Amino acid sequence: MKALITGCGIGGPATAMALQKAGIEAEIFEAYGATAEGVGSFLNVASNGLSALRVLDTHREVMAAGIPTPRMVMTSGSGKRLGEVANGLALDDGTVSHTILRSDLYRIVRDQATARGIKIRYGKRLVSLDDTGDQVVAHFDDGTRATGDILISAEGVHSRTRTLIDPNAPAPRYSGLYSFGGLTTFPGLTGEPGTYHMIFGKKAFFGYTVAASGEVWWFANLPREEGDVPGDWRPLLVEAFRHDGNRTADLLRDSPIGDGFPVYDLPPVPIWHKGRVVLTGDAAHATSPSAGQGASQAIEDAIVLARCLRDAPDHSAAFAAFEAERRERAERVVSYSRTISNSKAAGPVGRVFRDLMMPLFLKKTASQESLSWLYRHHVSL
Repeated sequence: MKALITGCGIGGPATAMALQKAGIEAEIFEAYGATAEGVGSFLNVASNGLSALRVLDTHREVMAAGIPTPRMVMTSGSGKRLGEVANGLALDDGTVSHTILRSDLYRIVRDQATARGIKIRYGKRLVSLDDTGDQVVAHFDDGTRATGDILISAEGVHSRTRTLIDPNAPAPRYSGLYSFGGLTTFPGLTGEPGTYHMIFGKKAFFGYTVAASGEVWWFANLPREEGDVPGDWRPLLVEAFRHDGNRTADLLRDSPIGDGFPVYDLPPVPIWHKGRVVLTGDAAHATSPSAGQGASQAIEDAIVLARCLRDAPDHSAAFAAFEAERRERAERVVSYSRTISNSKAAGPVGRVFRDLMMPLFLKKTASQESLSWLYRHHVSL
């Protein structure tokens, strides 16, 4: 069997490596003409994601490039402590969730895939598919095509494949938030290394962690109408945090600020696979970053799909088994993350209710039992 994989973000190389371990050849086709090094801010690889990376023998490099972040402390914009919750549950050997630059995570999984002999083709944007019954043919916008036994979409939330196999597939759903992030040196925000500080401000949300070097890794979520993009985001961000009881506005005033990007997720996608084509990761179940699970869910998908393809009698049975194992969990993560995003975009009345109720909510959800469904999930190959 030969698999064509569209998309070379995190999920594409992870899927190719998992397939290789299952004895299945894979080739990756990336729409962009160059690699994604230096693209994006940073992200969370939760403990369940690191557990999945262990299966691919890639976890050590990821942990070495990231910083351990096992705790989250929540405060209101006025400085009131709302509570604390674990950012993942430690694995049996004590491994905890890590925060890593997206470009570093991308580089590691891409380089690992390349080192294992997996081919990556750039400048191959998918435009159409032909499923002949015996094979699938992918047609790209440069006029070339590729033929394989199956095609796996790891293209992300704006997947072309999703609409090719189902023209009525739901469109990405805007969360109401624009996201920003960066790394800077700023003594005005301090904190214990390994702790995320999550600030539910009066007008926007701000999160940060402090590396052992003293460098601040920060992100901000700004409620905004979709498409309402100013020429300069800085004044809007500074104003959004100016009345909060911390130095967030000062950091934003003094730090480099790139373009914000709108945060999307997906409502339940009815069709995950059709014929010889299957969706994985954000192409099937995109989640907002609020739960810190996007990369981890894509890596889990990679391993489960490879196992199903190895063990099932044919691709149809494999795809059905993959969906049966993954759909409920993935959609629960999307829903959980969207609930968190909604709390970040709350209006004046919602903010008052949130600040009153969040301590009770955190107390209820901070136990290992309540978090186990999310983090105590192990996949195998």
